[in-house]
Amino acid sequence: MNPNALAAFDALPNGGFEAEVDGRRWRAAKTCHVDGRAQKIVAQAEGGPDRIGANIYRLSRGARLFPCEMTEKRVVDWLLAARVVRQ
Repeated sequence: MNPNALAAFDALPNGGFEAEVDGRRWRAAKTCHVDGRAQKIVAQAEGGPDRIGANIYRLSRGARLFPCEMTEKRVVDWLLAARVVRQ
């Protein structure tokens, strides 16, 4: 997984929050399971149909990103651009 995207994911707060990406507001939630080895991000753009969804698994050989019905690039671009505006 892109190390910058992983660092951006790790910097996001657990639970629900609002983020801004390219001037648009998003409602998002980050959840952790299995002692943090399985994590999920879901986000919905306010006022539009855009969505982001992905699972991250922390395996012995490193973190792996599994996007949900979208490209990995779309998820990585969102993670790199997201700025938390409210928790």
